Amino acid sequence: MSASTVIKHVEALKVFDSRGNPTIEVGIKTDKGFASAAAPSGASRGKWEVEQYPPGGIDQAINLVETLIKPRLVGLRADEQETVDELLHELDGTSNFGKIGGNTACAVSLATALAAASSKAIHLFEQLSRTTSKELPLPLGNVLGGGRHARTGKTDIQEFLVLPVGATTFLRAAEANAKVHSKIARLLQAKGNPATGKGDEGAWIADLTTDHAFETVSKACEEVSADTGVSLRIGADIAASTLWNEEQKAYVYDKDAKRLNEGEQIDHMRSLIDRYDLIYLEDPFNEESFESFSELTRTVHDTLICGDDLFVTSQARLKKGKTMNAGNAIIIKPNQVGTITDASKTAKLAAQFGYVPVTSHRSGDTPGPELAHMAIAFGSPIIKTGVVGGERVAKINELCRLEYYSYKSQPLKLAKLPIYTK
Repeated sequence: MSASTVIKHVEALKVFDSRGNPTIEVGIKTDKGFASAAAPSGASRGKWEVEQYPPGGIDQAINLVETLIKPRLVGLRADEQETVDELLHELDGTSNFGKIGGNTACAVSLATALAAASSKAIHLFEQLSRTTSKELPLPLGNVLGGGRHARTGKTDIQEFLVLPVGATTFLRAAEANAKVHSKIARLLQAKGNPATGKGDEGAWIADLTTDHAFETVSKACEEVSADTGVSLRIGADIAASTLWNEEQKAYVYDKDAKRLNEGEQIDHMRSLIDRYDLIYLEDPFNEESFESFSELTRTVHDTLICGDDLFVTSQARLKKGKTMNAGNAIIIKPNQVGTITDASKTAKLAAQFGYVPVTSHRSGDTPGPELAHMAIAFGSPIIKTGVVGGERVAKINELCRLEYYSYKSQPLKLAKLPIYTK
């Protein structure tokens, strides 16, 4: 037993996420290391996610770390991740972290993993990963959007995304995404419909119809590809649960002046895939529409149909999706399920099922680089982490560093998508 990883001290405090909202941060100290981690939060949250905080909010969460979690955590080994995460479930005693909060569990779980890595003087991905085969993920970048990530003058669709499938290194991939982001602003200005600001994830906000937005992103990708030689494909996060009107039983597109029933929404998604050659489509239907996910997945090819609100990083919901062949990709967000172990197991199950795990940031994120390491450890060929903004660039820069320094030891190569890329 390595005494260097034994947990000696645990503390919790209130800090802020990228939106300026309070969140919980947990620090863990061992004999040989110290680390802290804060929990992110989402604006469009799936209803099946675990509870973010206990009924008393962050202040109660901090108190629970001190009075309930710390006494049981001190003396355990930080490098025994599953033991720590099982303890968090035991102390909570609910199925959805309703007592201590999923964000509390997430901060404790991640701080534990970081403290173990610090104690051993190794990278976080090395601490979390159990395989010798490790790859760098492709960056999926949010360049234009609206939905709940913006306030006014916005698109109906939450995120218009780019994926640099033709890049040979992570650095070139990240550069291509950044160039597309810049190009979009210039194209909008030239057409007299300039961006009015940036959303929560750094994507441009513009008062555009869906078609105008896709056409702008397509044009930007074409020009950047011609300049850089990097092939880029387009994706979108529809965030359809935020468009769904339960009373009208319809998806309501205010800017596009459309109200689509379930069948019409399926046809609309097929049309967008065909017209804009989409490689990635996230949450095209509301979070209960397993049947619609299944129908779309069955009838399109070479496109990742990804569930976020549908699956919420839950093994149980992923298993249900698999029985219906609903989607072929899944968003992995640790704080949706509470612990690193839970997220890792879901990512592993996804790979076994033939689903592509996409490790993802949240709109209210933290400035730490840990997500980059989790993407590698989880075997995700894609990391969804934005393009600009300090909390987004922190993950991008960490992957640039890992790529650069790995060439001097064990090279980390760029992942290949298990679908056809043009």
